[in-house]
Amino acid sequence: MTPSPDTPAATTGAVSAVGGAFASLREQLTGAAEAFAGSRGGLDGILTGLVDDVDRALREPLEVFPVCHHSPASALAMVQRLRAKQPSVIYLELCEDLEPLLIELRNCKLPVALQAFASELDGHPEGWAPLSVVAPITAASAEYQAIAYALETPGVELVLVDRSTDHVFQWLPKKPGKPENDEEAELHGDAVGLEIGDLRPGFAELEEHLLHHGKVRHWSEWWDQYVEQPLVGADYDTYRQVMVLIGSLFRRLRPSDAAKHDRDEDRERYMWTRMREHLARTGTDRSRALYVCGAFHAASHVAEFGADAAPTDFTISERTGTKWLYGMIPSSHSAIEAQFGLTPGSVSIAAATWQKAVSKTGAKPFALGGKGARSERALADKKLAASPPTPAQTEIALRKAALPKPVDKLSGFLSRPPRLDDRDEAELLGWCVDIVRLARRNGYLSSTADAIAIFETSILLAGMRGRARPTPYDFQDAAITCIEKDSVPGRRDVRRLCEILLGGDRIGSVGYYSLPPLARDVYDRLEPLGLNLEARTVQRALLDLAGRPDLVPASRLLWRLRYLLPSEAVRPIMGERRLGEKASIQESWDLAIGKYQRSLIELGYEGVAVEQVLEQRLRQGVRAPEATAATALAAVEDAILYLDSPTFVNELGARAVELLGAERTVDDAPAVLRRIRRLLAHYRATEPELPEWCEQFVVAGYAHYCTLLPTAFVDEQTGVRQVAAMLGFLFSLESLALTLGCDRAQLELAVAQSHPETPAKLALVWAANVQLGTLSRAELRERCDELLDNPLVLPAFPQYLSGFVQALEPVPNLAPFVVEVLSKAFGRLPDPVLLPWLPSLITTLRDQAGELVPALVREAGRTFPGTLPALDAFVPPWEAPPPAASSRPVANGPVTDLLLAHPAGTDALVGVLGLDPSWPRPHTSAGGPSPAVAALLAGYPESAAALAALLPV
Repeated sequence: MTPSPDTPAATTGAVSAVGGAFASLREQLTGAAEAFAGSRGGLDGILTGLVDDVDRALREPLEVFPVCHHSPASALAMVQRLRAKQPSVIYLELCEDLEPLLIELRNCKLPVALQAFASELDGHPEGWAPLSVVAPITAASAEYQAIAYALETPGVELVLVDRSTDHVFQWLPKKPGKPENDEEAELHGDAVGLEIGDLRPGFAELEEHLLHHGKVRHWSEWWDQYVEQPLVGADYDTYRQVMVLIGSLFRRLRPSDAAKHDRDEDRERYMWTRMREHLARTGTDRSRALYVCGAFHAASHVAEFGADAAPTDFTISERTGTKWLYGMIPSSHSAIEAQFGLTPGSVSIAAATWQKAVSKTGAKPFALGGKGARSERALADKKLAASPPTPAQTEIALRKAALPKPVDKLSGFLSRPPRLDDRDEAELLGWCVDIVRLARRNGYLSSTADAIAIFETSILLAGMRGRARPTPYDFQDAAITCIEKDSVPGRRDVRRLCEILLGGDRIGSVGYYSLPPLARDVYDRLEPLGLNLEARTVQRALLDLAGRPDLVPASRLLWRLRYLLPSEAVRPIMGERRLGEKASIQESWDLAIGKYQRSLIELGYEGVAVEQVLEQRLRQGVRAPEATAATALAAVEDAILYLDSPTFVNELGARAVELLGAERTVDDAPAVLRRIRRLLAHYRATEPELPEWCEQFVVAGYAHYCTLLPTAFVDEQTGVRQVAAMLGFLFSLESLALTLGCDRAQLELAVAQSHPETPAKLALVWAANVQLGTLSRAELRERCDELLDNPLVLPAFPQYLSGFVQALEPVPNLAPFVVEVLSKAFGRLPDPVLLPWLPSLITTLRDQAGELVPALVREAGRTFPGTLPALDAFVPPWEAPPPAASSRPVANGPVTDLLLAHPAGTDALVGVLGLDPSWPRPHTSAGGPSPAVAALLAGYPESAAALAALLPV
């Protein structure tokens, strides 16, 4: 590891020119480096550079307050310094465009996160949409104390000086896909997280070295033992110097990532530029100001560092045209830990440490009041403006604000071991008793003996790790060792129980008055349900829509929220909403809107009402580049179910017609067929006539699928299911299409031009020809019998069967023949062919033809006997001999004369039955009908008698 090469030479010279309070410490470190390394090489530059950074930060006239994110020591030092200095201006390292949100913290329960959200991008890669930035705020953080002080103290100005959320993404590398982010957290989603004072070693080797010699397992534990605990009770000068020293160390010992290095320095230039602009614009006395930033940035090396820095050529770029929306979302300790890579439980332990430190030191933290505090502060501001401070008051304030000259506190802090608190046996005993009680409630077989063991083990572990007082981490390890053993009987392990005991995963919430208009509207419209929708528990809502018609609007809203929010936020238990079904008269819902408040708030970024957001999403879905006719028809269904807007439904339907005509593939043909059938049935049942877009869709689909049918039959990429759906569209909607002006010859020509090569598609062509009347069932039966008699074709015969099963979609009356072919296949196919095919048949029926199976089963039930004794004497209809001709002569009469005079109908019937349709010459009174006609009349005398009864003879 070498010193950072970017340290300006002017900076080092300026520091060395000033003898400074750290001259002695610098000489000691130089001697230590020479004694350790044998020369004044890179180590000397690092050690003396650390002291130079501390000296430079402390000599800055604009007081720099270094902090670490979610650090109780930083928060406590902030409280003490604010009460002592009482600054009139606070510059805070936070995105400057988030400043209007800070006032809304009054109505929130911490932790919460400030959020900036953008769904329509202008100037950023489209693949990044939507963009989201969150800045979590906890009570045990220095930034919250500064915010609360500024908002609650009259005359104090809070200025956010960090780059805007738009610049956050401007400075990211323009890579395809979403911007890189830390681990996703439940409440933060994939938002980019912002935090103040991210202190962690950049080198993995350095972190490993610190953990090994500190006898700790992870970074959070090292920080708590060697920084947090020693600094909690330290004076302000010591705290400030140590934090800058640590920030300088991690800044100098970090990987040479040029891109990240440049972004960090650009942030520092940005912040100092904004502060100098504010000082020049307002004329604020810099001695009355406080700059709150991360310790990493307090040790900055940029030329712009300092209120008196010379002008540079650094310019702040303009924001892009992206429209950003701002709001508050709930956060939690676990969400913060997951997003920023902290150890689970570390933020909860920090919160517990903060409460204990406040109680021990007697400090009075700052906190934001409720809704009434806003008017009180406004009144105080008016009084302040009316009566400006007197010169004496100003002089007193300046004396308090005066920063004493730097005094070397680092030498003493670094030369002596950290001062640790004595063991608090009462606290440790309370932890041990409570964890045993909590473990018993969660299924562990723990007892008083385990409490004693945890107490002694905690002390033992603390001693092994060089601690006088067991920390929460020691207690946690001891509890796991003594209670958990080798199994977890319930949902929570002992580590999680310890986190709950020490403070738990606190989850914040956004108050009603800080919600966007859409979220407030949802709460107002659901108020008749009489539920606490802000609770994070699941609320059961029972709606008697018949007895209480006033709940119908709430029911409609719940169905719309069901569509927009995550499935667990609004979940129907009883009741459903589908096309063609009546609305339920009773409904039951499980509501967890409080738990999914973040999702509800983000809906507010898209519109001012739920109906508007739903309409926008449906419109965006059908206008997206990847939209298809099937997605447009799905949007039509959703619009009918959830929106009362026929005009909007017609708009979506017209878009579906456009998309269908533009498609060049038939991948979505099954979905198109299923949805258009459902929509047509809905309109026929509810409307006097079909909408214009439905008629246009049928006409366009008829022509579209006729055109693509020959190509689909020979295309290897088009599946049998898709071709069957195309034929199903053409045949099932043929009558409607013909009434709308389509030509049946187009369909006949398309089928005639189809010459597939695969067996399954060939079976589909045969079925289509049967439906069109160009192929009789007798001829189809002969073809199948020939296939079964050909040994070379037997291995491929299951594929023909798959095609016939799929043919039930366009030709449902083919079900008896499919049952016949399946029966013949099971009876005549050899086992080596039949057995491997059975699994694929089952999966095909389940995945692709699930709606066809009931028709097939019903037909099989009609064909085969229902009892076992009848099965022994069962003869399949296709194997039964044709009925014998009756020896009884057929008398001449009006029926015979009628059949002979009009033979076309009888010819068609005889052809269907597979008989010879030849006719003799017209018979005389002495003769009789042909043998074929005689056999037909003798075999079916009831039909002849019924016909004769209708004739006036």
